[in-house]
Amino acid sequence: ASDGSLLVAMELGIDLGEHRARQLSPEIVAGSELILAMGPHHVERAEALGGAGRTWLLTGYVDATRAQPVSDPFGGDLDVYRATYEELDRVIGAVLDRLVADRARRSG
Repeated sequence: ASDGSLLVAMELGIDLGEHRARQLSPEIVAGSELILAMGPHHVERAEALGGAGRTWLLTGYVDATRAQPVSDPFGGDLDVYRATYEELDRVIGAVLDRLVADRARRSG
């Protein structure tokens, strides 16, 4: 994780010390039922590796009419990292709500 991510996580009591980025690979894509990405180039890469039909922008998974990238804070100051955290927290909460609702529909 970047220094900005580590610092904002520490402010929130989250330990990212063991986090390690991994290059997206065909094996990771093949083993994934759902792939959610922050930006369109991530979506394109996942689809090129076999994830077509299973890959979404985070915001698009929640509401396809409002699909937009999540800002990448890399290179920004801590306020940019904090804003990105808040955006991700909100969007991921909505993604989890959708997943729970979808699961309830399938099982009920």
